[in-house]
Amino acid sequence: MEKEFRLSWLLNIFYLVLLVLVSPWIVYRAVAKGKYREGITAKLFGRVPKRDGQDACVWMHAVSVGEVNLLTPVLAEIQKRHPRLAIYISATTTAGYNLAKANFAQHTVFYCPFDFSWAVRAALRRIRPDLLLLAELELWPNLVRLAHGRGTSVAVFNGRLSEKSFKGYRKIRPLMRRLLTKIDLIGVQSEEYADRFRQLGADAESVHVTGSVKFDGAVSDRNNPTTRQLAQIAGIESTDTVFLAGSTQDPEERFALATFKELSKSHPNLRLIVVPRHPERFDAVARLFDEFGLSWQRRSRLNERGIEEESRVLLVDVVGELGAWWGCADIGFVGGSMGSRGGQNMIEPAAYGTAVSFGPNTKNFRDVVSLLLAEEAAVVVHDRAEMTEFVRRCLEDRDWANSLGDRARQLVSQQTGAAVRTVDLLDRLIPPADVQKPENPASVRRIA
Repeated sequence: MEKEFRLSWLLNIFYLVLLVLVSPWIVYRAVAKGKYREGITAKLFGRVPKRDGQDACVWMHAVSVGEVNLLTPVLAEIQKRHPRLAIYISATTTAGYNLAKANFAQHTVFYCPFDFSWAVRAALRRIRPDLLLLAELELWPNLVRLAHGRGTSVAVFNGRLSEKSFKGYRKIRPLMRRLLTKIDLIGVQSEEYADRFRQLGADAESVHVTGSVKFDGAVSDRNNPTTRQLAQIAGIESTDTVFLAGSTQDPEERFALATFKELSKSHPNLRLIVVPRHPERFDAVARLFDEFGLSWQRRSRLNERGIEEESRVLLVDVVGELGAWWGCADIGFVGGSMGSRGGQNMIEPAAYGTAVSFGPNTKNFRDVVSLLLAEEAAVVVHDRAEMTEFVRRCLEDRDWANSLGDRARQLVSQQTGAAVRTVDLLDRLIPPADVQKPENPASVRRIA
């Protein structure tokens, strides 16, 4: 136990040193762009909302927008089975927090404390969760160890472990083993990920292949209310062909604009929607739109009258709408795939039957990409020229584009069910709603 105590404070010292080193950058971002100001007491001191009730409680943690979206199908299944369960939801980034507040207004949403032992301890004391549920791979050592030490069950859902992360963690395997053995359940997307967790020291019986929850969260109905509303305010007509580039990074917006500018001359019904990945880039992308000399509009400035008649290019400069915008798209490019980021979620456009393309760097979605390519349900484009040729073929060969989209939609429908399988496993860790585990200080391990 003394080793655990020393490790906890070594981590605290490491975090403090790291915080000091990056503090000039943090201060600059806070002053210049208003970042990191919110939730400071929760982040540094664990002053999260205090839970007063005695019903059973689950604390669900997601980092940012992508992980927050993963919570939806799992949370819906948990609530269906445990309607009285108290749900507390944390996020790390401002975008993730805002989306969680919007999507889960009926639950308690807060900023997750940094992994300082005192902040984590305070948060656990205030929430008193029976289960800590972590999305994908949020293995903060103090958070996991302190939760385990107070008798809280710890689980990971939709887990993934890239080859790069695996190689890094393998260098500290003894430490990883001590951490992973404190996790009661690890639900992963594939057998490949499961094997990596086992090699790092996770108990074999705690690791289960559930599939990807991202398939369950995908909407396939283009007539859903949100998509219909967006199409209306954007003035999208049934005769339009919409090319959407979503979750983009530099230089993907430039490629999409160049593609539109070249093809719109011969295809006047073509429309372009660009949704950058990071909100802090909205203004920079807007300046890029101006450079191309196109008539365009910001999503944030649309009103009930819709888009200006002469404008056929839209910059979506709001967070949390991309999933619904995909329902407007006939042709899609999924960004983050021509740089080093490793790709973004291509399941959403596939579920709608969009003709999907993405760049060659999709390591974050390797399994999904393999499935799509094996079924000839998506196309890889390597540069601007190939993006343009893909969009051109979709415009000039509608049967080919429709077949591509149909195969993608069918694939997604065949992969659903991960949320149900996940909650089947979580059920053993969730006590009845009216049973709160007593927190006996004498029985809680002194970890930090």
